[in-house]
Amino acid sequence: MRIFSGIQPTGAKHLGNYSGGFRQYASTQEEGEAFFCIVDLHSITVDFDPETLRRSTLDLAAMLFATGIDPQRSTVFVQSHVPANPYGAWLLSSVASYGQLQRMTQFKEKAERREFVSAGLFTYPVLMAADVLLYNADLVPVGDDQRQHIELMRDLAQRFNARFGETLVVPEGRFPAEGARIMDLQEPQMKMSTTGGTPQGTVLLLDPPEVIRKKLKSAVTDSGREVRHDPEEKPGVSNLIEILSVATGDSFADIEARYDAQGYGPFKKDVGEAVVALLDPIRQRYDELRADEPELRRLLAIGAEKARATAQPTLESMIEKMGFVQPQGVVDTAPSP
Repeated sequence: MRIFSGIQPTGAKHLGNYSGGFRQYASTQEEGEAFFCIVDLHSITVDFDPETLRRSTLDLAAMLFATGIDPQRSTVFVQSHVPANPYGAWLLSSVASYGQLQRMTQFKEKAERREFVSAGLFTYPVLMAADVLLYNADLVPVGDDQRQHIELMRDLAQRFNARFGETLVVPEGRFPAEGARIMDLQEPQMKMSTTGGTPQGTVLLLDPPEVIRKKLKSAVTDSGREVRHDPEEKPGVSNLIEILSVATGDSFADIEARYDAQGYGPFKKDVGEAVVALLDPIRQRYDELRADEPELRRLLAIGAEKARATAQPTLESMIEKMGFVQPQGVVDTAPSP
């Protein structure tokens, strides 16, 4: 089985990124041949600073390895290092409709917050589809907020195959059963985010232990004292239960039983300690990896070489089936002596 997923090098990574992405990457790499892509081309669809993008790309590489990606087992690479990805996206745009892209929830949400909406922001789901389909991926581990994008890439693969012949593997998404969407600690109706969330409600993966404890201690809870998972009636407590489940592996039922009648104080304290125990080793490993930039660049170069070799045959098959004239080698037209 081949596995593929990508993550943008934008913003400081937080507990929601770990829950919906990083921990899935580390576990699924045991199931087959895994490719993990730092999708830097997606990052330029909104306002960005070039130096920040360059630094954040290496930051994310270090974080991927720190959270459990084994470079001996999995391929980690930067999207812009593989020209096949944007080329494939242009080919796929021929089977993507304007209506489909217009209905993308994330596009509508991001567009509402900006005066300037780039064409790239509108079409980036097609690039996301190319990122996966070029590698013939069977499985795409992603967060719950990516369901619509998975549906789109499946539809584009099926439409391409119907029009040009069987070429692309139709992938399946995998979403975490628990912890799929970690919410803001201060605004539990809103997804945890470094751009749209609150600073005090966002637990960063590189936060020191004392900061993590403080953020969890001040997390918004709900009326009453019952520790019960009910996102509709008790969104704050339900979010903390999900976080504790992610940090410890315990089920919601076990957590509810353990804190029955104890109240929110002991519960929130234990959530904080569990998150510290989870993230502190990651932060220490990240610091070690990030300090050795030449090694990070070497690992990314190795990954890009394998990614190019994997994507190119699929791209060439798409080009051939769509009817393009393939370039040939230089022909010697000089007259014979």
